[in-house]
Amino acid sequence: MATAYRELFATPGTPGLALAGLIARLPLPMTGIGIISLLSSLRGSYALAGAVSALFVLTYAIVSPQVSRLVDRRGQGRVLPIATAVSVFGLLLLAAATWRDAPDWTLFVAALFAGCMPSVSAMVRARWTALHRGRPLLQAAYSLETVLDELSFIAGPPIAVGLSIALMPQAGVLAAAVLLAIGVAALVAQRSTEPAVELIEATTHKQQPMIAFPGVLWLVVLMMAMGLIVGSIDITSVAFTAALGQPGAASLVLSAYALGSCTAGLLFGAWRMSLPLHRQLLLGGAATALTTVPLLYVTGTVQLASAVLLAGLFFAPTMIVAMSLIERRVPARRVTEGMTWLLAGLNVGVAAGAAVSGQVVDRFDSHAGFVVALCAGGVVLVTSWLTSRALQRSDHIDCSADPVGISGNLWVAAALALAALLTCAGARTLSRSA
Repeated sequence: MATAYRELFATPGTPGLALAGLIARLPLPMTGIGIISLLSSLRGSYALAGAVSALFVLTYAIVSPQVSRLVDRRGQGRVLPIATAVSVFGLLLLAAATWRDAPDWTLFVAALFAGCMPSVSAMVRARWTALHRGRPLLQAAYSLETVLDELSFIAGPPIAVGLSIALMPQAGVLAAAVLLAIGVAALVAQRSTEPAVELIEATTHKQQPMIAFPGVLWLVVLMMAMGLIVGSIDITSVAFTAALGQPGAASLVLSAYALGSCTAGLLFGAWRMSLPLHRQLLLGGAATALTTVPLLYVTGTVQLASAVLLAGLFFAPTMIVAMSLIERRVPARRVTEGMTWLLAGLNVGVAAGAAVSGQVVDRFDSHAGFVVALCAGGVVLVTSWLTSRALQRSDHIDCSADPVGISGNLWVAAALALAALLTCAGARTLSRSA
């Protein structure tokens, strides 16, 4: 395993690329929780805090693919400084509005500007793609990026909340603005790894929408479903450990989830599989769905940590395969936009999963929140199968051929049976909680 990553960093400029990317991606997970911490503290309203944070996430999901599309056409060096400046302005406006006790509508305006934050994860992946396109090392690069994404979502929220508590309520949001500016500046300064901009004909405005490419729409839905699992595990784990009288154990539980995902991601990056990508996606989706079932039967902190560790083992590999599919399925000049669509879908799913799980926990109990993860697992299962079939059709492969070694009809039957099992298990959990 070490050999693959040693080769990866042998290319000049790549250590600086990874470091700049890590710094620049921290602001995204910091901002959402930073907004909630800031507004709940100063305005005393979780409803307002949640609405402003949700607007930031929604704006990011809509705008970031458009920013990436411009990047593919104009280059990172020309577009990233502008998008970053707009986002930093929004974060500063948010801090100033709370400092001066401005009307609530100014908070939403600030969230709109802040949501113009570029998808740094996609920018760095695009650079790795330009460096190693068509080489086995690209899988190791995608694995590394997935692990760094995990680390940013582990470290970002505690940094934002800790600064807000230790210094002042605006500190988390202000730190996100500073890190975004520094990280993007460091990334843009590394011209040697920046992907070259291909000349595009004047008919660019007629080019095919990204989600119209075979399988891309289903991959975005898959990422949203996987995000639902992550968001529901985050919120429900906090509520579950609090109900047990062990609120401090939540951080250990979530660390176990990240540990499982990071470990699997690093190992998968160094593993050379001969199985076609669409089959890897199918197997990863099925495994991800199955690992949500044990969550329904946990009764203590140790069991919960073990269950989420298991669930995390298949998250990173499935995401790596999805990114590899995007790299191979869309034109090289639009790879940044394609990856951004997947990452935007993932972030929307995380936010939605947290929101829905919070409502379920309030309505029933902490244990019932895991039903959201179970349902999302069912969506992952179905979507991975539909995506695999769509990719087969686009490759002119006989769709009656079995994608995993059994007949297509048997696979459909197995998928329906598993979906029924998940539904029954979820229904039993809700009936016990009601």
